[in-house]
Amino acid sequence: MASLPRVLIYGGKGALGSTCISYFKAKNWWVASVDLFPNEEAEANLIVTKLDSWVEQNEEVQTKVEELLGGEKLDAIICVAGGWAGGSARSKNVVKNADLMFKQSVWTSLISASIASKCLKDNGLLLLPGAQPSLGGTSGMLGYGMAKAAVHQLIKGLGQKESGLPAGSIAVAILPMTLDTSINRKNMPNADFTSWTSLEYIASLLFNWSEGKERPESGSLVKLITKDSTTTTEVHSGELLQ
Repeated sequence: MASLPRVLIYGGKGALGSTCISYFKAKNWWVASVDLFPNEEAEANLIVTKLDSWVEQNEEVQTKVEELLGGEKLDAIICVAGGWAGGSARSKNVVKNADLMFKQSVWTSLISASIASKCLKDNGLLLLPGAQPSLGGTSGMLGYGMAKAAVHQLIKGLGQKESGLPAGSIAVAILPMTLDTSINRKNMPNADFTSWTSLEYIASLLFNWSEGKERPESGSLVKLITKDSTTTTEVHSGELLQ
């Protein structure tokens, strides 16, 4: 009997990560979650405790993943860890918030890429979390903009031939504007929800890419454009900053 396809979801307890776990489980995939807290739906939970050192967090997560897999490989690694914090240069907490943004998005993305180099199957998928605003300036959320721009740069590097990823695998970032989550609706009750991207749409998109369907080229930054509650994708074709 063939083994189930396997996916590792970094940030599996967050809103998008939880939706992805539910979606992949419904499609009969084996799912492991990496997060600060367990996701009860996942077959395995790797709990991150090293929060103050990038090097220590990398060592902890890499060791736990390798022990869990026991030499098996993953079909997909999906990193949707992250968060949001604002702040202009005049903000009292701009550096503190930037530090948090880098920990949540950049640390997790590079650790995921490193895991992919060793634990992803040939023709696998590595998915990282970008953001459309970071294609340009982000004056009111400097740390967030910097962190997501770093993820975009990482994806561009991973898309090159000598990136270290397995043969035939792709590294892609999704670039949403605003995700339709309960916390976003609570914090922005008067916003136009029809322009927000549903978590279910993203989970479905990532599942299709994981199965090799309609994949973009490796190194792509894929914008998620939602209008009237309908989402389309568009590969960013310009420079990283425009």
